[in-house]
Amino acid sequence: MERKVKKQVNGFRTQDGAGVSLVRVLGNQTIEEYDPILMLDSFDSINPDEYTAGFPLHPHRGIETISYIYRGQMVHKDSLGNEDAISDGEVQWMTAGSGIMHEEKLPASERMLGVQLWLNLPAKNKMVDPAYHSIKNETIEEIILENGKLRLLAGNYKDSKGYTSKNLPLDYYDIHLNPNSTFNISVEKERSIMVFTLLGEAYIGDELIKEKTAAKLTEGDNVEIKTKDKKAQILFISSEKLEESVAWGGPIVMNTKEELQKAFDELRQGTFLQKGISY
Repeated sequence: MERKVKKQVNGFRTQDGAGVSLVRVLGNQTIEEYDPILMLDSFDSINPDEYTAGFPLHPHRGIETISYIYRGQMVHKDSLGNEDAISDGEVQWMTAGSGIMHEEKLPASERMLGVQLWLNLPAKNKMVDPAYHSIKNETIEEIILENGKLRLLAGNYKDSKGYTSKNLPLDYYDIHLNPNSTFNISVEKERSIMVFTLLGEAYIGDELIKEKTAAKLTEGDNVEIKTKDKKAQILFISSEKLEESVAWGGPIVMNTKEELQKAFDELRQGTFLQKGISY
């Protein structure tokens, strides 16, 4: 059965961090529909003044943040002692788990283009040890398609295997399609699937998804993506639904209000970090 578009979200322009201009596509109003993706922020700017203020030191707990920088650079530093940079086509995957402090700097570049996802952690994994992993270009397989290419950012595509998180594995593809092209993906019927049109527009079934739009798909075992007279770049994310309660406060996402309150109490008391070094 072919999947169709169930819901589309364009988001709204806002600022976060120290004044980074971005479009918040998914957030606390889309939790249930896009489960387990909590948030999707889209960055696209040729003006460094809109993003170089970056994201100063801040905490996270209960989630994984997945940043894909297709153009530009992101420099990461955290309370575990990690310092790393990703650029032009690379991924930063951070497991907040029981608690982490980190900062993200966005140096000036010709264009800052990419997205950051917040992936909810299952209740059983909320308090796992925090960790950081970068997925560099040399480890990202580029699979040539009949009418384009697929960059395997994480998970599996047919016989190809990419980075796999041990907490909530997902398939994450960056699909580039030529004009007037059709691409079919076979999927498991029960998977939660969304696409995001990073550049250009595309059809899922007969419904047009305009640029910078997140579309949640219905159930089915096949996804057909089509372009018209222009090329398109589509992010494809397939995962398992959690269907768990969500208690979300700023940078912390837990399952109950009590767990959320405990996290903020620990921040005030200086006992938030359970693993790592002082920052």
